[in-house]
Amino acid sequence: PAALLFKRRASLWGPLKELWETVDGAVLRKQPESVHLLDLQLKKHKPHFLSLFKNPPKSAEQREKVRKASTEGIAIQGQQGARLLPEQLLTEAFILSDLFDIGELAALELLLAGEQQQPHFPGLTRGLVGVLLYWDGKLCMANSLRTLIQSRHGKTFTLDLSGELVALTTRFTDELMSQGLTKRILTLVSEINVTREFERLQKERGLGNEKHRKEVSDLIKECRQALADSLFSWTCQSPLTKEDTLALIGNLETVTAQADGSLDSVNLSLVMALLYCLDVSFIEQGTEDREDLLQALPLLTERQYVSAVHSRLMDGQPWKLPGLQAVCRLAWALSLRVLSQLPQALVEFTEADEALADQALLGDVFLFMKEGMLGCESFAREEFFIRRLHSLITDFLALMPMKVKQLRNRADEDARLVHMSLQMDSELPSSLRKDLDHLMILIGEFYSKDPFGLEMGLEFWCPTESLQHTSLQGSYLGMALQRPPHKQVVLSKFVRQMGDLLPSTLYISYLRMLKGLANGPQCAHYCFSLLKTNGATHSDNIQGVSGSPVSWEHFFHSLMLYHENLRRDLPNPDAAHYRHPPLRGITQREMEGLTSFLQLLTTIITWSENARLALCEHPQWTPVVVMLGLLQCSVPPILKAELLHCLAAFGKSPEIAASLWQSLEYTQFIFLPMQCSSCEEYPLTRGFCHLISTLVESSLPVNLGAGLRVPGFQPYLNFLRDSVFLPFPTRAYRRPAEKWEVADSVLEVFHKLLRDYEPQPSDFVQEVVELQGEQVPAHKPPGHSIMFHLLNDSPMLALCLSLLEEGVRQLDTYAPFPGKKHLESAVLHCLCLLDLALEKEVVFMDLLRESQSSLLVSPLEQLLQGVSPQTRRADHIVNIARYLYHSSSNPEAAFQSAKILRRIANYPNIQIRLVGDFTHDQAVSDKLMAGFVECLDNEEAEEEAEKGDGEKNIPHLLFIHILNLLITSLDLKTPNLALYLLGYEVKKPVSSTNLQDPGVLGCPRSCLHAILSLLQRGTEKRSGPVLTQEAPHLAELCYQVIYQLCACPDTSGPTMRYLRTSQDFLFSHLQHLPFILPGNQIAALSQMSWLMKTAAIELRVTSLNRQRSHTQRLISLLLDDQPHTQHTADGESGMEEETRSVSGFLHFDTVSKVRRKLLSVLDAIHFSQDMPELLQLDFFERTQIEQVISNCEHINEQGHTVCNVKLLHRVLVAEVNALQGMAAIGQRPLLMEEVNSILQQVVERNRVRRSLSAKRHALQSWRSLVETLLTACPVDLIPADDRQLIIRDLLLDLHDKVLSEDAAGELMPIVAGAVFTLTAHLSQSVLSEQQQGVGLEASSGFASIANSALHLILRKLLDFILCTGGGYQRLRAHLYGSLLYYLQIAQKPEEPDTLQTAGKAMWERLTAPEDGFSKLQRENLSIIESYGQALMEVVCRDACDGHEISRMLALAVLDRILSIDRQNQWLVYICNSGYLRSVVESLRQDDAAVQSLLTPQPPLLKPLYIYESKMALLTRVAKTGQGAVELLRCGLVVQLIECQVFDMVPDSDAHRVMRDPSGFIPSPMDRYRQILLPTLRLFQVILTSTSINHQQGAAQVLQWLIVHADTIQSLLRCQELSMGALQELSLLTGIISKTALPGTNITVNSAALMEFQGHINRFQRLCLSLLGRLAGGERERLLKQAEISAPGDSAERREEMEVAMQQVCANIMEYCQTLLLQSSAQAQFSICLFSPSGSEPAGRDRGRTDLSSTLPSVAYSRVPSLGLVLYLLKNSAADFFRFHQSHRQSLGKLQSLDQLPPEELKELCQGLVSGPGGVEKISSVQRNLLAKRRLVQLINNRAKLLALCSYVIETCLFVLWRHLEYYLLHCTPTDPKDSLLPGAVYFSDSFGGLQASGGRGLGLSRVSQQDLDLLKSDMAAGFGEALQRKLLEVEGLYSQVRSRYTFIQALVRRIRGLLRQPKS
Repeated sequence: PAALLFKRRASLWGPLKELWETVDGAVLRKQPESVHLLDLQLKKHKPHFLSLFKNPPKSAEQREKVRKASTEGIAIQGQQGARLLPEQLLTEAFILSDLFDIGELAALELLLAGEQQQPHFPGLTRGLVGVLLYWDGKLCMANSLRTLIQSRHGKTFTLDLSGELVALTTRFTDELMSQGLTKRILTLVSEINVTREFERLQKERGLGNEKHRKEVSDLIKECRQALADSLFSWTCQSPLTKEDTLALIGNLETVTAQADGSLDSVNLSLVMALLYCLDVSFIEQGTEDREDLLQALPLLTERQYVSAVHSRLMDGQPWKLPGLQAVCRLAWALSLRVLSQLPQALVEFTEADEALADQALLGDVFLFMKEGMLGCESFAREEFFIRRLHSLITDFLALMPMKVKQLRNRADEDARLVHMSLQMDSELPSSLRKDLDHLMILIGEFYSKDPFGLEMGLEFWCPTESLQHTSLQGSYLGMALQRPPHKQVVLSKFVRQMGDLLPSTLYISYLRMLKGLANGPQCAHYCFSLLKTNGATHSDNIQGVSGSPVSWEHFFHSLMLYHENLRRDLPNPDAAHYRHPPLRGITQREMEGLTSFLQLLTTIITWSENARLALCEHPQWTPVVVMLGLLQCSVPPILKAELLHCLAAFGKSPEIAASLWQSLEYTQFIFLPMQCSSCEEYPLTRGFCHLISTLVESSLPVNLGAGLRVPGFQPYLNFLRDSVFLPFPTRAYRRPAEKWEVADSVLEVFHKLLRDYEPQPSDFVQEVVELQGEQVPAHKPPGHSIMFHLLNDSPMLALCLSLLEEGVRQLDTYAPFPGKKHLESAVLHCLCLLDLALEKEVVFMDLLRESQSSLLVSPLEQLLQGVSPQTRRADHIVNIARYLYHSSSNPEAAFQSAKILRRIANYPNIQIRLVGDFTHDQAVSDKLMAGFVECLDNEEAEEEAEKGDGEKNIPHLLFIHILNLLITSLDLKTPNLALYLLGYEVKKPVSSTNLQDPGVLGCPRSCLHAILSLLQRGTEKRSGPVLTQEAPHLAELCYQVIYQLCACPDTSGPTMRYLRTSQDFLFSHLQHLPFILPGNQIAALSQMSWLMKTAAIELRVTSLNRQRSHTQRLISLLLDDQPHTQHTADGESGMEEETRSVSGFLHFDTVSKVRRKLLSVLDAIHFSQDMPELLQLDFFERTQIEQVISNCEHINEQGHTVCNVKLLHRVLVAEVNALQGMAAIGQRPLLMEEVNSILQQVVERNRVRRSLSAKRHALQSWRSLVETLLTACPVDLIPADDRQLIIRDLLLDLHDKVLSEDAAGELMPIVAGAVFTLTAHLSQSVLSEQQQGVGLEASSGFASIANSALHLILRKLLDFILCTGGGYQRLRAHLYGSLLYYLQIAQKPEEPDTLQTAGKAMWERLTAPEDGFSKLQRENLSIIESYGQALMEVVCRDACDGHEISRMLALAVLDRILSIDRQNQWLVYICNSGYLRSVVESLRQDDAAVQSLLTPQPPLLKPLYIYESKMALLTRVAKTGQGAVELLRCGLVVQLIECQVFDMVPDSDAHRVMRDPSGFIPSPMDRYRQILLPTLRLFQVILTSTSINHQQGAAQVLQWLIVHADTIQSLLRCQELSMGALQELSLLTGIISKTALPGTNITVNSAALMEFQGHINRFQRLCLSLLGRLAGGERERLLKQAEISAPGDSAERREEMEVAMQQVCANIMEYCQTLLLQSSAQAQFSICLFSPSGSEPAGRDRGRTDLSSTLPSVAYSRVPSLGLVLYLLKNSAADFFRFHQSHRQSLGKLQSLDQLPPEELKELCQGLVSGPGGVEKISSVQRNLLAKRRLVQLINNRAKLLALCSYVIETCLFVLWRHLEYYLLHCTPTDPKDSLLPGAVYFSDSFGGLQASGGRGLGLSRVSQQDLDLLKSDMAAGFGEALQRKLLEVEGLYSQVRSRYTFIQALVRRIRGLLRQPKS
């Protein structure tokens, strides 16, 4: 239906734009696969081409529909339902419809499209945008037509396209042509008229601001031009039909010229079209398809055609432009002349060629060609215009020699007439014709411009001599012996003959012709030779024979004569008539002759260096001297200017420049009057600037003017600055353009001077020179002076800035004005000056500061913030930025402007000011934003930086600078420029920004939109984002900007939201990974790096925000190995879909698996890196060169260290230049060659570094993406089995790449890091899978990942460890970590101790099948052992020395391997190879470091960790008997005895203040315990393992105890029993109970023995008193205190404390038992440890009020009583039942874990999850696992407590029985009366120590009968029935299941017997 509106793409614009893009892509960009698309488009648009530019017609029906759209709505394509449109829009649509006479619906579509495109055109309404789109659609149509026609195959040019494409376009355009395309084009060209269109638009207010007007007028002009060019391209390639040719001629008959007499460019194209129609010159070129072309040529085959054209051109009817008629006639005449030479010539017409030529000459054909055709500025833009005109001129000269002769005769005749009339002073005759004159001037003009470097003029020169010069081999010079073509011979004859006997009237024209023909390097050489040979020899001169007037001889002779005459007339400068000297020397005519000669000379010496040197060194002529002389004479300024230009051309050679400087000095040239202000013209000033500019570039002598004045360039600079630059704006100019020419020429000199200036320290030291006997200050280099002026608020800087302001103001008018080109050039020089000053100011100011000179300068970036005198605002920087708005017309200025902004952007404080300046005025702000966006939207920017011919692509570089500006700014604090340009809030918090698509909610199009739309192009196609291929570096920077926005906390939120919702950015780009660019691997890697880093952030953010679907989509994209079906854009089934379905039909299962995206990205990172070879040097010294190279290195913007090649080049060339002597000069070329090879090598090195760095960066990003996937994403998104397979694939691939031969070492650390993470995750995944009870029983192995895969991973890991060899210690740390994680997989998890194992018989346990864990462990071990000693060596070496972390991890690896190594191979190796001794001996060396840990200020904890690792390893070794013996042999205990750290117990209270607030660094006391506890554990293990050689171990350990006795005793006396203290005590008492025994044999003398005995006794006493504390009431108090101090983790703490206390009690009771047993086997001889008192200690304890009292109460100094043992027994029994109950409950919970209520689960997890609310956050699966772990922990803890209680009960019973037996059976009581000391202490201090008489304690006789009776009754009461029952129950409950028999029953029975005994 017609009412369906295309919202996005108005039918008059969108489809046409698409058509143009397709045509452009197929024909001009030669994109692959484009022929098919083009075919579709051409079929679709054929009607449009046939009715070219016809608009859809209006209709009443449409009008009605549109009118109702505001009430009933209208259907819009792509949207459901009808949409109501506002009234205003409909009114505008009707206006537009009337304006362009288009259908109402089409007008409405245009407006809607305009509304949608509005963000691209800031400042325009939708209607104005609609106008642009209307004409843009027309232009797309015209451009498409032109391009299609250009792609045809034909006679003039070819575009090298595929045959298929050419056939398609030829077929299509032929059809168009046959339907009357020519006439349609001619009608359109005459109908469309800018002025008329503008009047219509103006009436309807269809024109906006200046920019809009310019754009509309440009579009209309381009439309006409494209149409005319279409016709021109057609005639170039194929002939027109008769009717079309006549129509074209008819059109040209009515053409008029522009005001200056030239044709406009459209008409020029049409004229050229006709000239190509009549062109037959290709007949002479023998191309291979000449025959076919001849057949197609109607001039040869169609008689009517020839006759019709002939009669039309012969027709006497004058055209509106007679000159144009003459040109056409001449062309026809020449065509006829060519045709007449062919066999099938049409004679009746060809005879008429002479007559036609005559008519043409009468019509002033050559004058019109010069003025009408060459005068048109578009002439020089088209190469084929130039070629056609060239053939026209040369054909005339070659084909019509008689006509040329006539012209010459006529000219001679006229010259005589003129001469006569001059002599007779009569009127000049009226019949003079100037045809030859015009022809010469035409040739001169035509060849003097050569924009394409074709050097067409060469055809006029015939090489006379055989040229030896290789450099001069041109078109025909290569074989000088071959005869040149006939035409060339004729033309060169013409040039020579015209110069013979030249009449004076033609003199100037001839010189001008030569000037044109000398344009080009080879032409200039020929012209120089011609003038040389024309001159008579010296001998002729003497005889009075004069040579030709056109010769060097003649010219320079005349010049010398003028100089002689004028020098005599040099006027007196003081005389009044000096202003207007009598010019009797030179007449006007001579003046013109001289100027023409000077211009010819300038042209020749500009092109030919040989000519320059030959003329300059000529002894008689001395041109430079003569010219300088003439400059001092009174000749007209115009001539002086020419002389200056000529000197400038000479100055191009450095040799001449140096002498020119001296001559200038000598003539004191700058003091001559320069400014011709009175006549308001300044040619001399411009000439002088041009001369200086050339000389400065060639050579600037340092000691210029030495001897005459203070040497240096300063006077010239002062003159240029003060007399030329500063006054230029205020002078009067007759020719307005000259103002800008002056500015341009002087600024060019400043620019060159500053460009070549490098600040040196010497510039800042005031040096003096001697001048005429006195000391005067020397001049600084000119660049220094310019810098000084630019770094001060000087008039020069002010003028530069105001020039910039005026420039941008003029550009904003978009109107042409005189001198525009020069103004733009001047502005560019100003911008370059500012840029250079900013670049050099840092070095300049640093040197200035160091020199302590008194110069005052300010940084330029601050001066630029000054207030502008014109606008009274600080808008200098804004003005500079406004040039970006003109990037399309002035890319260079915009580029410099961006460079300046980028330099200023490095200063954060200025950025904030800038944001204020940029945003302060909304209009300016919008315009600046639009400027930046326009630079980024420029299509040319997307091509690579270097075009083929070494030209720079400025828009591309501009783009790069703007991106770098954004990147730099984003790193600075907010608000910054980047945020403003990317469309974020700068006045509110950045994070509150809400990014929208452009146009939504009034959001303007920002740089971010531009960047995204560039990156998004092509993402919907299979080939992926276009930018990554076309401009890799650009794409890389774009991705970096996006990454920075996502990574910066402020911008991250808004950016990621926008990218996710509006753009689907990441998904659409990641699906095209990896990017492969064969030519630019570095850029491809960087692009991927930034993209992956951004993806990692996105995964993390979406996971945190629980946006599961987003996360899931990315994860499956990156990890799936199933092929995806890609969705094409808009749900259309694209071509790819069809081809894919076909291929899917053919291959059934071939695509079942695809490579995971992550792996294919890894494939794209090549680990190999080709390194440049070493330098092969013949002249330079390698080491010195390397030194120089490293001196030239610096860190570039990307953070790579690279060598500055330019600087290196300077240094090396200076070195070469410094060489003296003849030998050096001879070897210079060789030296320079070597310099080049060094530079190439350095460039290669830089590339290698960049390449490695890119690989590192890419790998790093890949790693962070992998880690984020595995760590940050919800676990359930990747199922466990998939997760393991993914990790397996990643690990194996990584290893394969890194283990290949040529992998670069620099990448290894990153790989190692990744391997570490992956192994950790693998281990975690397998473990969690096991915990959930899956796969354990599976026979294949263990988990989803097969054992074989695990083995493979292990092998590769070990290979990796081995291949790192000796270096790479830190890297191996990662690998050891990985190995530990890997080995952890086979570690059996903690199982609950159900106390039921005893039920199983030993045999059952031995024959049980091997479980998965042991199997894997066994296989792991065999793989590890297969690596033999190589692996052992590496690990052991790392464990003994090296970096701390790798040492710790190596120790841990050893520990782990020793633990599974049942064969003890590793143990044997470390013992035998001495590594074990080395570790043991290092303990003593570590003593000092470990001591430092106990200082109050927390030091580095490294020594502590290493100490702990060593102890862990030694403990592991000690666990085998063999290992323990080995350790003792190595002197382990001896080493530890010598360590003094154990005696440095920190004061526990003093350091409370020094606590580390983070809680990471433990307190000094805790650190002390971390040192002590491992040592004690190690001793305990040694004592347990060395049971056979028990004596030796025990003796050594006892020695350690005694050496550190003071410390140990203070620990045993410990006042405050914290958790740590209890741990210490449990270990200490354990060791003491095994060593501090009377039987331990220490071989020492008797005195020492006494001391030993004393220590041992003290240990015993302290242990017993400790028992008193722990068995007594203090225990409950301690547990309560633990709960109060740390309520959070109280349950765990309480359990640990209970275990520790029970352990201490058990140890002490064991000690007592051992002491009793050792003293004697029978009770009557044993020693007594407890006093005979049965009262329980509780009563005494409760009396103690002050719990933490530090004084020990009396009870503790006494001997503990037996009541204490009884009390302990009771408590233990009660505890046993409590623990047993709890154990059973926990077991029950574990078995029914799934049925537990959630509250209980949460409670169980509480202890294991840190942080408040931690339990809430974890998933239910995780919660179950944690609860299970907690229950296992509880069960095992209770099992341990049960074991301890049972043991304590047993030992207590034994001690009770032993003591009661002694007291009640063997003890003889004493009477209290006998007591010498009433109330004395029961036992002496050394109780049980010295065994006097029969082994009894000394004071035991002091026990009274009363005591014993009391004992018995107390005991009987305490050891009652209930307790006995309980104890038997314990035995019943416990000993059966533990398969060990206790003696509880027996002991209970014995004690009961003792207590029941009657009193004796």
